[in-house]
Amino acid sequence: MGGGNAATQHQTGYLAAEGFEAQLEQELGRDSIRGRHGRLLLTSAPPRPAAWAANIWYDPVEIEFESISQAASALRAKQRNWALYPQRLHRRASLIRDKLPHVSAKPLPFPVPLPKAPLGSWTLLDANRLLAAARCSSAFANGAIAFVENKSAPPNRAYLKLWEALTLVDRRPQPGELCLDLGASPGGWTWVLQSLGARVIAVDRAPLDPDIAALPRVEHRAMSAFALEPRDIGPVEWLCSDIACYPAKLLELVERWLKSGLVRNLVCTIKFQGDTDHEAAARFAAITGSRLMHLHHNKHELTWIRLGA
Repeated sequence: MGGGNAATQHQTGYLAAEGFEAQLEQELGRDSIRGRHGRLLLTSAPPRPAAWAANIWYDPVEIEFESISQAASALRAKQRNWALYPQRLHRRASLIRDKLPHVSAKPLPFPVPLPKAPLGSWTLLDANRLLAAARCSSAFANGAIAFVENKSAPPNRAYLKLWEALTLVDRRPQPGELCLDLGASPGGWTWVLQSLGARVIAVDRAPLDPDIAALPRVEHRAMSAFALEPRDIGPVEWLCSDIACYPAKLLELVERWLKSGLVRNLVCTIKFQGDTDHEAAARFAAITGSRLMHLHHNKHELTWIRLGA
């Protein structure tokens, strides 16, 4: 065996967001999948965007080994930092991981810069073979990011989605910028934007949590986000939406704002009611300059982001 490598040309691995393996399989197309290891789906094609993938493994290779030490040495020879995707032979995998440099997975404070160091991913295929990718799409182990949570100020846990989205794009509202929070009640996203120093117009028929409504730089407009015309607000730096609505309706709203030319950056949650609307998701993904992803803190929903220059 002796630690030799065997690579499949153009092989790409897609690690499904936990609980959404079916959505990733549908997005990739069942006929394209050439192997499965738990949530990790392998294809023999070049990498492509995949919203339902928590992490994409670029050019993974199989490594044969005879001992725990040999496996760890083979990984260290490729690069320093590795994250284990545990899906079988957990004890043996843990022994290999323990011989690799420690990669912290402790919760992070917000705001925090996006990690710059490369982070590879690996998993055991059997007792003497592992699959490893030195390059991956996510800077976090298995695409999962944990924050030091604020359990007193925000009115619900929805704020974690906006924290994660802003962390992943490594950009956030600046003090004094005007932000629009559509579908704001009870105010979790408004709290995030206001805490960054921004001015916030929170739009929702339902009231904000009283503590959020009382914050400085927060204005509540008790109306439907869909009845709001861009010209009624004027230029905004950030449009944020966590509205519970059908994806097609959200797309109409987004297109109206983009056409107006009055918005610079957009962060929107696309929520699915019943079956996943892959067609609507693809229409969002096709908007020039945008990203579509499943956040670690998303449920049956995707997050769509478009940043201005």
